[in-house]
Amino acid sequence: MQKMLSSLVSTALATSLTAAFPAYAAGAASVPTVKEAPLRAHLSFLSSDVLEGRGTGQRGGDLTVAYLEAQALAVGLKPGNGDSFRQSVKIAGVKATPDSSSVALEAGGKAQSLAFGKDWVWAPGDAKAVHAMDADLVFVGYGITAPEEGWDDYKGMDVKGKIVVMMVNDPAPTAAEPNRFNGKGLTYYGRWTYKFEEAARQGAAGVLLIHTDASASYGWSVVQNSWLSERFQLAQGKLGANMEGWMTEAAARTLFVAAGEDLDALRTAAENKNFKPVALKAKVKGEMKAAVRMVEQFNVAGVVPGTDPKLKDEVVIYSAHWDHLGKQGEGADTIYNGAVDNASGTAGLLAMAQEAVRSPAKRSQMFLWVAAEEQGLLGSAAYASSPLWPANKTAANLNLDSLNFVGAAKDIGTKGSERTELGAMAEATAKAMGLVVRTPEPDLAGGYFRSDHFSFAKAGIPAFSIEGGKDYVKDIEGAKAKQASYRARYHQVGDEYDPAWDLSGMVQQAQFTLNLGRRVADAPKMPAWKAGDAFGKVRASGK
Repeated sequence: MQKMLSSLVSTALATSLTAAFPAYAAGAASVPTVKEAPLRAHLSFLSSDVLEGRGTGQRGGDLTVAYLEAQALAVGLKPGNGDSFRQSVKIAGVKATPDSSSVALEAGGKAQSLAFGKDWVWAPGDAKAVHAMDADLVFVGYGITAPEEGWDDYKGMDVKGKIVVMMVNDPAPTAAEPNRFNGKGLTYYGRWTYKFEEAARQGAAGVLLIHTDASASYGWSVVQNSWLSERFQLAQGKLGANMEGWMTEAAARTLFVAAGEDLDALRTAAENKNFKPVALKAKVKGEMKAAVRMVEQFNVAGVVPGTDPKLKDEVVIYSAHWDHLGKQGEGADTIYNGAVDNASGTAGLLAMAQEAVRSPAKRSQMFLWVAAEEQGLLGSAAYASSPLWPANKTAANLNLDSLNFVGAAKDIGTKGSERTELGAMAEATAKAMGLVVRTPEPDLAGGYFRSDHFSFAKAGIPAFSIEGGKDYVKDIEGAKAKQASYRARYHQVGDEYDPAWDLSGMVQQAQFTLNLGRRVADAPKMPAWKAGDAFGKVRASGK
């Protein structure tokens, strides 16, 4: 029945939208204009209750993929994965079951009374339902190995089979080293995702992060909301440690005292690159259980082949995540429609693709709608680990995540482009459109690492997300008020489409992205990372 409904939805909408917005023949001399009408039509449908919030592992997600596949074909894109528009993404849904588990933390030879959810949370990082735990704890400071900074929090300690306890964020800059770890801006070394990844690389059996509101940039309730419900992780490629989790600062203090250590003193010591891991007189014992289910999701990829005999083997990738939070909870409204986040970007990419087929560039162009961004950039990570186009032949990734729904602006955001030669190309593109590139603010919360472009950057591909303007053309105060209202509805059921929205800002953002992509696609050479950038080293390695 689900397959039949999916087919009916995709066929009906492909027919209606193709009639309204037909594909065009190639050959136009310049980049065609992105049209508001198809963007609005796609946005209205993608954020409607019909797609049930486009949830990962839910029916609405399956319907969304069918719709995108039908529309990619309708506008004239070629399949991006052989003869298919789909790329399989294997995902594991994991939910800890503390009531059936016997996990306990011991310190100083005594059991510690920690309540799951209130004091700590944990789950398997390798998608296995049962683990017998008997592992010593080791404090590893920030859990960072950064050769370019001369920093190694694991030095002198083999943590294989142990559980590493660490802080989130980066070591703070000092008067002597004001620019270490990017000064006040957060580097990827400070992100909790890096902490888990590095611990797994080191062979640790588990990871426990010490939470503070300041270091995480959010409260414990955010951790609870995520870890007390089903969490998704890739079930392909490299997997995480047996146990991954967090503990409150209060729980950590109690643990360290029982283990005969001073948490504050160790924190201070960990701010120095000479810090060495400290074995704690503590361990985790017992059986950890979780409910695990396997889910297959799909990225959707369509291509406009290039025209140059040599450059057509290289590609510019435009991306947007199609998923949102789906149906959940109880009450009158249980659908998280995600109109801005990210039906807008998904619709924007469709409207761009419709125009790109009219005028192919020298390089090929891929339009990629990725799955499971809301679950941790999983679809883009799966693509990066198994690319449909070789990474060393991918010129750039330009990502759209939430478009400007309050009207056109005089500026455009290109945070992260300054790390590469894309920065100058973005400046030139903006100037040609009568726009200015907004000066990026210090990235205190690590925003560059929180959207799908980051998966491409980790693979060495110059990448960033195009952000809407903030210097609005008209009704500046009204536009700011609407943005403030949206922030209160972010990731809530209230993120719904309003037919009264002024979509000129969305069209502007999509047009800038397409114009920039065309500039990259027609350039004599692929853009490079700036000298010394960590991601540039990946590119240079040719992997």
